[in-house]
This record gives sequence, C-alpha cells and structure tokens, in this order.
Amino acid sequence: MSSDGFAGVERRIQREMVDSGIPSVAIAVARHGEVLWEEAYGWADRERRIAATEHTMYSQASVSKPMTATGLMVLVERGTVDLDTPINRYLAADSQVKVWIGSPEEVTVRRVANHTAGLPRHENFYRSEEAYPRPPMEESIRRYGNVVAPPGERYRYSNFGYGILDHLIERLSGLTFADFMRREVFLPLGMTRTSVDIGPGLGDSAAVRYAEDGVPIPFYDFDHRGASAVYSSVHDLVRFGMFHLKQRQPDRKAILSDESIDAMQAPTADMAIVGTADRNLRPGSKYGIGWVIDDDDLGHRISHGGGMGGAATKLLMLPREGIVIAAAANTFCPLPYTIERDVLSALLPGYADKLAERDNEPSRPQTSVGPDVRPIRELLGDWRGTVHTYQKDRPLTLSFKPSGDVHARLGEQLATLLNDVEFRDGRLTGKMCGSIGTADASRRPHHPLHHLEVDLKLRGDVLNGVVTAIAGNALGHWVELKKDGGEP
Repeated sequence: MSSDGFAGVERRIQREMVDSGIPSVAIAVARHGEVLWEEAYGWADRERRIAATEHTMYSQASVSKPMTATGLMVLVERGTVDLDTPINRYLAADSQVKVWIGSPEEVTVRRVANHTAGLPRHENFYRSEEAYPRPPMEESIRRYGNVVAPPGERYRYSNFGYGILDHLIERLSGLTFADFMRREVFLPLGMTRTSVDIGPGLGDSAAVRYAEDGVPIPFYDFDHRGASAVYSSVHDLVRFGMFHLKQRQPDRKAILSDESIDAMQAPTADMAIVGTADRNLRPGSKYGIGWVIDDDDLGHRISHGGGMGGAATKLLMLPREGIVIAAAANTFCPLPYTIERDVLSALLPGYADKLAERDNEPSRPQTSVGPDVRPIRELLGDWRGTVHTYQKDRPLTLSFKPSGDVHARLGEQLATLLNDVEFRDGRLTGKMCGSIGTADASRRPHHPLHHLEVDLKLRGDVLNGVVTAIAGNALGHWVELKKDGGEP
C-alpha cells in the first residue's frame, strides 16, 4: 500500500536501520477499519537474501500474551473457564501451583492473567543447539509454579503465568495449544501468517532472529509458550488489533463478544514498570487481561510490547481515534516501541506538540540509593533461612552490618556482598553472585556462577520472597528467613 503521508516515518526507519544494523523492520497502520499503510524494510533472512514483507512472520515475544488471552476468553465465553475460579481446579492434582504464602483459593485465573497471582519473574529458553530438552509442562509447573507473594498484593510480570494459561487451554480444549489457537483464534480472524512457533509449511515465511551483533540466533523454545512463542506478520497483527477495537470485517468471525473484549481492556492491576518489555510505559500504566492500558494526556491507549533475543514487537490501539499500529523487528532494538510516536504525529494534529511538552517535563525526583543508604534497624544482624528449589533446599544467610554492607552466603559457597541494595516500603532487593545449584540453572557451562536477584518482603519477624537465578534464563525460587535472636 502507499506510504503517502508517512514519508518522514519511512526516513526515520531507514536511518535507524542503517545506524543500528537492524536486519529488518515491518510496520502496519490502520484507522477506522481501513489499513492505511503496511510496509517492510530490509532482510527477513540475510544469509538467503529473503526480503522482508508485510507478510513476513516475526517472533512476537510478549505480544503473544494478548493472543493467548484471547484464546482464554474464547473458553470463558463457552463456560469452560471462570476467570475468578482458583487456577488449581483446572490443573492436574499432581501438578498444581504451590502457594508458599497466601491462600490457593486466591490464585485465580484472572490474577494469573493480569500478573497479580504472586508468581515471580521467569524466562526459560530451550535452545535447539543444546542437548537439554524441554520437560512436560506438568513437570515445569512442579518446578516453577511457585507463588512467592500474597495473591493480589502487587503486580509482578511473570511469563510463567502465561505458560500455565496455555497449558490450561490444552487441558480444557483437548487440543494442543498451537492447534487451538490456529482453529479458534487465528484462522477465524483471517490471520493465516500467524502460528504458535513456526507452523508446518511456514518456515520460509518466518524472519530469522538475529543477535544485536548481527549473528543469527539458533531456534529456541520456552516453557511459557503462551507468553512468548507466537509468530505473526504485521499484516495479521494490525487486523488482530482491529478486531479488539470492535472494527468488524465481513470475512472475519467475531470470536468474542463486545463484553469479553471490554473485560480484557478493563484495568485490574497497577503495573510495576520494571520488568516489562515496553520502554514507553510510564507511571500509571494498568494491566487488564493480556493488555496494557494507559489513559493520560496522550489519550486512551491499549497495547502490548515484546522483546527478547532476536525480537522486538509492539501492538498499539487508540480506541477513541480508531487507530491501530503494529511494528516488528527481527533483532532486539527500540525502534518498534518508539516509531509509534512518529506515526501518531503524522495522523493526529497536535500530537507532536503534546509529546514535546511531555518530554520536556522535569524528571520525577528519585530516592537516592548507594553507599549512604542504611538498612532500617529491624534488619541489622543475621537472618537465616532456606532457598527452596525443585532439587534441594539450600541454606541462605544475610548479615546486615551497621556499615550498610550486606553479606550473603548461600549453602557452602563463599560469602559475598549483596549489591545494589534497596529497602523501601518493607521490600528488600539486591544482587549477588552465586549458584542456585539446580540442573536447570547450571545447564550452560559458561554460566557456572549465576547472577542472583533477591526480592524479599519484611513481614513481621520474617523476610520472604524470591531468589531468581539469572544464567541465560531467569528462574525464581521461594525463600524465607528469620532473624537470629538478640540485638546485633
């Protein structure tokens, strides 16, 4: 289609592709049910000289979530799933979410879908070049289905929750997740270049994922396919957005009622900005069922972003203006998240001025952290407890010194410092070096020691929460510590 009116956007895309070495970018824009522009630039596959087109299938990363949520809502409309039912009622008796704190009855399907169930951060990639197969989802739930904060306490972005949802869809539909999504979501909506992973016969249609140094990334899978595994073209993606704006098309089936679409876009969780894939999120963002909701001086916006190795994606909808923008790249880069600013400036009079005004706002004051920060008095002294893993429990000691240093010791490993320590509103966060000791976390020889992230909450006389092993993946483990008796 013609790019008339978007010449400035085209120039910026082409300039950034050259400056940043981006292999390809695809974009599609629609308004009031009409596609205004869809175009692609660069190479879907540099090595085989396959040019990108608007029909090229890009790895969607976390833009998979609203698609999975759409599949979930199909089952909700059929009465197969109740959003406010505890999710364990839909899971096998020997493979249920383990609730370390709070009530299992409060870990509902809705809370899993809006990231308030208390599940921790989780990224678990299974690479094709590694001899480490992905286990059955039942086993993954036994290992990592850990609720580490009281359900409903706060938003915490968790890919694993959407892995549980894709497993739930399989169990209740009797189909594989890929087959269900193809039959009940993608094909009825006319999304013929969309699939979970790369569907049969679609290999030449999919963009190669490239690392930021330009090297092709071998194919990788997940134990959270519902969070990360969809491939889609911007041609399909913009039409998916049009459906969620209730812009009905005669050749596409209305797989959800307007009421279900509204329920997905209703804000039910205040988002923590850290840990999301979208760099444009600002304080005040909310989460619904698979969608991010913003409503501020720039207008009412429904969106989701995605980013991981070899993928950067964004789907944005402006309901009041009837606008949908879909963008994707086959390397991790900011462009798909930021190009919407140029598109909206071209479409909406005065939008560029609003952007400039917002960008010129004074930065919000930040509470300083660093060597001068001291733990509150209740933390001074030694705290001892256990990190629980699927293979073995490991002792952990945190020693809070009057100097402000925090010494940490995991199992029999050497003591180390807890770095980047913050303590706010009873929440302790920090980073340390060590090894969680599980086969999952240790499966890559070049990561014998992990980067361990500590995220604990002071609850009376205990500190509890999660220790996450970062070793090419991010794998969370429940931990609880109690303070030794006596004053330090």
